[in-house]
Amino acid sequence: MTDFNEMVVAWFHANASKLIWLLIVLIVAAIADRVLRRLVRKVLDNSQVPIPSASIFINLMRVLLWCLAAGMVLKPVFGIDPTTLVTALGVGGVAISFGLKDTIANVIGGFGLMVGRVIQPGDPVTIQSVTGTVVDITWRHTVIETRSGDRMVIPNSVLNTASLTKLTAASEGSVSVPFTVKGGSDPEAVSRDMLKRVTEATADMTQPDNPPLVKFTGFSPYGTEGQILLFAREGVFLSTVKDRAARALASADYLVTDGGISE
Repeated sequence: MTDFNEMVVAWFHANASKLIWLLIVLIVAAIADRVLRRLVRKVLDNSQVPIPSASIFINLMRVLLWCLAAGMVLKPVFGIDPTTLVTALGVGGVAISFGLKDTIANVIGGFGLMVGRVIQPGDPVTIQSVTGTVVDITWRHTVIETRSGDRMVIPNSVLNTASLTKLTAASEGSVSVPFTVKGGSDPEAVSRDMLKRVTEATADMTQPDNPPLVKFTGFSPYGTEGQILLFAREGVFLSTVKDRAARALASADYLVTDGGISE
């Protein structure tokens, strides 16, 4: 046991400089990682230059930082020549690329989305019939959050080929309530009454800059058809606004509510 302890002590004495260098590099890299993450996030959030703030840029910065730290300890600590390692990786690059082709496609796709400013965090979008707001774009996927709080995770490679619609704030919160007005009703009077009812009922749920609209869209055997367009505030469920508007109109005597049976 004494011989073993002596061997351990001798090894530490022989490699003390290497261990100290490794420890210094790791500590400096960890501190630099934390500082640069905060700094880059702050710069991206406050910059007037059109660079979107997303974790993909911070992750790329961190990868470069730790690769640099690894390059600083390979030769002096482990005795590995970085050029030899790069050559070995080059030889096995084809095999690795086949194994990581989906990951590589996601990374390239995410970077292309950000650089091309196709979408960025905060954009309201519709993707594959799902409407929500872009929360983040990582090195692998894009996160979309719906009004109900659900989060849809879409691989970047899929997002590059999927149908995508960028929405305005008004269209993202729009909801329609269809109706049919009895024949012979005055459209102007009907519009005024509908707007009054719906505006009062949904005042705390709709966007103040986008008041409700009444649109007549056509005719049917039962009367004149149309729809009321409402624009929900951020964080309000579209179904809740639609329910409130329908309840406000339920007692209107000029609406066809039974398929025209009473006529």
